[in-house]
Amino acid sequence: MNKFEHMSLITKEEVRDGLQNCTNQIIKILPEFTDKFQGSNSENLWYQPVENRSWTTGFWTGEIWLAYEFTKDERLKEAALVQCDSFYERITKGISIASHDMGFLYSLSCVAAYKLTGNEKAKEAALLAADNLITMFREKGNFIQSINQPDNKPEYRMIVDTLLNLPILYWASEVTGDVKYRDIAVTHFRTTVDVLLREDGSVSQAARFDNETGEHLLNYTRQGYSDDSAWSRGQAWAVYGPAISYKYTGLQECKDMYAKTAPYFMEHLPEDMVAYFDLCFTEGDKWPRDSSAAAIAACGMLEMAKYLETEEAEFYASCAKKIMKSLYDNYMVRDFSKSNGLLLHGTYCCQTDFNAMIRDLGKDECTSFGDYFFMEALMRLHKDWEMYW
Repeated sequence: MNKFEHMSLITKEEVRDGLQNCTNQIIKILPEFTDKFQGSNSENLWYQPVENRSWTTGFWTGEIWLAYEFTKDERLKEAALVQCDSFYERITKGISIASHDMGFLYSLSCVAAYKLTGNEKAKEAALLAADNLITMFREKGNFIQSINQPDNKPEYRMIVDTLLNLPILYWASEVTGDVKYRDIAVTHFRTTVDVLLREDGSVSQAARFDNETGEHLLNYTRQGYSDDSAWSRGQAWAVYGPAISYKYTGLQECKDMYAKTAPYFMEHLPEDMVAYFDLCFTEGDKWPRDSSAAAIAACGMLEMAKYLETEEAEFYASCAKKIMKSLYDNYMVRDFSKSNGLLLHGTYCCQTDFNAMIRDLGKDECTSFGDYFFMEALMRLHKDWEMYW
């Protein structure tokens, strides 16, 4: 990690400029993306308006809330609440909710709305999303299944991404006083550590279980380069996830996981500190970057720095500021005539010989999650920010 000592930290002025740049873009495209949402990724650097169906639509609403916090512009608040109405309809009508993505969808839209405005309808929607998420908990295996399907199906799996869907369960326990949500979140977290975390600090993306006995069968990847490599966004989830779980639980095992996953992430970054889509790649490899992984990990480092001893906290805060400086200098969209996104060089999926069933999707594009986490990290550096998570 000493190889990054020479890297510059993002300054307060650059943080504010980055937030202003992102906010200007959001306001510019708001008329097109109020009743509709952004897709998961841009196409030729342009997002198209879509219905509220995919697992990624909450990221766009989260960006609007961040822009509202930065400016207090009522147009942004009104647009975000319009989108929250769509999320209320989605959960009450059961539209595309058979997955673990309730946190991605509802923490950044409806939990944020409740925290920022006290909107009771948004609170109700978010609690319904938490109720939906716990139906995916499998006592045979002690994990939240990534897709909710009948138990007689052969696909019985968990994925590392779920770490960022646990916060809606912690929040639900806080606002209802019912510990069942928190207990399921903690149980899933512990299974993640036991099953997906490797000895060297890297993580597997996914694990499959026997649906009759709950026995752990194997680990594998769908979006990384190979089953034994470290998909960079998955590793970033495993940096940020323990930080949020520690915030809510204070459990030492959250710090213990972070103490393995964060160093691994840092040690496998190329010279500009923005990962390739898999951490097995090094400087000069032909594969695309995933700027979203850098932004996610930066958020995790800034969150966990709140709970570490001074020297370690300063180290990880410095790492995050260096990552954000690189993203600000070289990856942020500045020319709005060329893209309606915020952060360039993201990758949703990249096909390899090992994951041939996955198609290239959002390769070297803007991604909705990359845009959101880039802006969240900037907001964290701008002020003492209360998480939407």
